[in-house]
Amino acid sequence: MPLVTDIVILVISALVLAKSGASLVSSLSKLARFLRVSEYTVSFVIMAFATSIPELFIGILSAINETPELSLGNVIGANIANVTLVIGIVSLLGRNIKIKDKLIFRDSFYMLIIAVMPILLMIDHTLSRFDGFLLLIMFFVYIYVLMKNKIPMDEDEKDVGYTEVFKNLGIFLFSILLLLGSAQFLVRSAQSISIDLNIPVLLVGLFIVSIGTTLPELVFNTKAVLLGHKEQALGNTIGSVIVNSTAVLGTAALITPITSQFTLFLISASFMMVSLFLFMTFIRGNKGLTWREGIALLMFYLLFVIVEIYIQGLPNIN
Repeated sequence: MPLVTDIVILVISALVLAKSGASLVSSLSKLARFLRVSEYTVSFVIMAFATSIPELFIGILSAINETPELSLGNVIGANIANVTLVIGIVSLLGRNIKIKDKLIFRDSFYMLIIAVMPILLMIDHTLSRFDGFLLLIMFFVYIYVLMKNKIPMDEDEKDVGYTEVFKNLGIFLFSILLLLGSAQFLVRSAQSISIDLNIPVLLVGLFIVSIGTTLPELVFNTKAVLLGHKEQALGNTIGSVIVNSTAVLGTAALITPITSQFTLFLISASFMMVSLFLFMTFIRGNKGLTWREGIALLMFYLLFVIVEIYIQGLPNIN
């Protein structure tokens, strides 16, 4: 495919991503009012899982093809990108994201604990089928507990009728398809461009594949902040990390046990835990997420990329 065609596809895909992201935020707000739950809760449960579909799809396919370590690397990379690159950009756009929903403080701590579990289960160098089963149980239990935390709808909020609910549900589902489909086209066109321009495969994996699977989160969170629904962005990020660490890895391990080069795994996992700790610490601050913290998160992601490039260049690392 010619380079010009790839560029056109990339631009069109980006525009479709932006439009579908805006539609998702609007429909999700109305569905939250109908369900009488906070926007944070519904974005966590519904949107976090929806935007993690690329990671889940990669996990299932890699496990079927007996290369499940691809899913492990993708989850670690996606989690790091979600709480550093994505939240860093969102913090710069939102300037000051103040947290009102106290569930965010609680869930950010649970996010850190849950993300540690796959690392602990990998101490024996393998994420077995039984480990995968435990991760899936953890995912369903947590979702059940989260859905019990409904809050009463504000009295000044206008109720949402069934006609509007079905309309927005249709918009929501169609927007998800557009979001994921356009993200897929964007990643593929970016890969073709990298080949046409002779960019090293290592850089394609670090910058296109890992960022590509977090593209739905980036678009949704950006639109949420710009439209004034800042807590949806945090709910989606925390939810995505938990879904990736439990449902995605659990499903992949249940199909095929996961093994990996342990040194590379520990280094990447260490970066992930530090990035999650930074994110949790920042949102628990009195001022919320400011542009300064956004820059700090972006710089940490840059450090991660530099270290990974250096490590990949070392010979015979195990």
